[in-house]
Amino acid sequence: MPFSTENILLVGSIILFISIVAGKTGYRFGVPALLLFLFVGMFFGSDGLGLQFNNVKEAQSIGMVALSVILYSGGMDTKFSEIRPVLVPGIVLSTLGVFLTALLTGVFIWFLSGMSWTHLYLPFITSLLLASTMSSTDSASVFAILRSQKMNLKHNMRPMLELESGSNDPMAYMLTIVLIQFIQSTGMGTGEILGSFAIQFIIGGICGFLIGKFTVFMINRLNIDNQAYYPILLLAFVFFTFSMTDRLHGNGYLAVYLAGIMVGNSKLVNRKEITTFMDGLSWLFQIMMFLSLGLLVNPHELLDVALVATLIGLFMIFIGRPISVFLCLLPFRKINLRSKIFVSWVGLRGAVPIIFATYPVVKEVEGSNLIFNIVFFITILSLVIQGTTVSGMARLLNLSTPLEKTGNEFGVELPEEIDSDLSDMTVTPEMIEKGNTLKDMSLPKGTLVMIVKRETEFLIPNGSLELRIGDKLLLISEKSKEE
Repeated sequence: MPFSTENILLVGSIILFISIVAGKTGYRFGVPALLLFLFVGMFFGSDGLGLQFNNVKEAQSIGMVALSVILYSGGMDTKFSEIRPVLVPGIVLSTLGVFLTALLTGVFIWFLSGMSWTHLYLPFITSLLLASTMSSTDSASVFAILRSQKMNLKHNMRPMLELESGSNDPMAYMLTIVLIQFIQSTGMGTGEILGSFAIQFIIGGICGFLIGKFTVFMINRLNIDNQAYYPILLLAFVFFTFSMTDRLHGNGYLAVYLAGIMVGNSKLVNRKEITTFMDGLSWLFQIMMFLSLGLLVNPHELLDVALVATLIGLFMIFIGRPISVFLCLLPFRKINLRSKIFVSWVGLRGAVPIIFATYPVVKEVEGSNLIFNIVFFITILSLVIQGTTVSGMARLLNLSTPLEKTGNEFGVELPEEIDSDLSDMTVTPEMIEKGNTLKDMSLPKGTLVMIVKRETEFLIPNGSLELRIGDKLLLISEKSKEE
């Protein structure tokens, strides 16, 4: 099939459709969507239906754009009130934890290297580079699985894992870039390496905070008549944050995540439209990223690295990650043993390690193709072993709890400027014992009924409306002063 625009759109639309259907099926059965998207890409790729996509630089560019949006959206979903109690352990896991995982795994890879049966011949620094590309986790997949099983986590596990997964990519990125520079230069001193880390962290942090605050100011002050422009305006700030920070030699991934946190925790006009747009865009970019990476790999090449990649993957899952987690969480006595075991288990590898594995390929580091194939194989291994057992592990460790209800069944939201809360309730026999009209009900002071839903019918309430058992009421009430 020739690569005309029409054919690209046709094939692209079919692949997107199949990916979404596969993702829905996987969501229902607790399988990570990432795994299915990768398999769809591999199915349509060179060893499947024959679509040829072998431009690593283009895949890296897609991943860079996608990751910027995904991290920004993740930052917007991170609430200060939830992460404050677990801020310190979360940051320790996302920095020191990533470093220890890379170090331990790198030493193990170097130990395997040189053995004739492994067919792996990597110097120590290249072994560390391979480990660094896959040292960050994709715990976000965990929560998609838990949501599909209608499950939440005890002991503040959810916010801590979300904080770790959202903020550990910058550390893995910096390790990858610094080690590539070290390999391709005559050698960097300890001072230069530490200086590079400090500059990227400091500039990335400052840019993320300042641009995030500026984004909130501009969105709230521009007063645009067309509400559809607000999400587009935010998207412009997403890309500006990443590119400007990168131009200033800071860490763009850290900047977009922090900017997202600033925006998500501030009062914002048209928040519902903006959030809906960013969620949809984030999923679109995730699908595009996973598909392009699936198309990029040649599955037959994975067989050549299957044995050594399996050994490395099992080491990371059962030894490297647990040791790193237990060492990082050692000072935090309030985190119990079961929680530490669960944190160790949910260190899933996702699309980010595969993206970072393209950097050595683009820079033509010796052994880079081997690095890419090993990282790809380990990502699949991690998602199969860990991703499909997350909910079972949570139950086994007695850390699972029913998912709390959010929002209301009417799907109605109020702008943030309106200082009120919406909730819903169902009419029970006890509520209408003394009378079946609204004026007979003893609602709390400052609470009004906005809409009554009776099966598929919506009714505007008044004092004489007769209520029936099973009616659903949409309530509006004053926010409590504690909030």
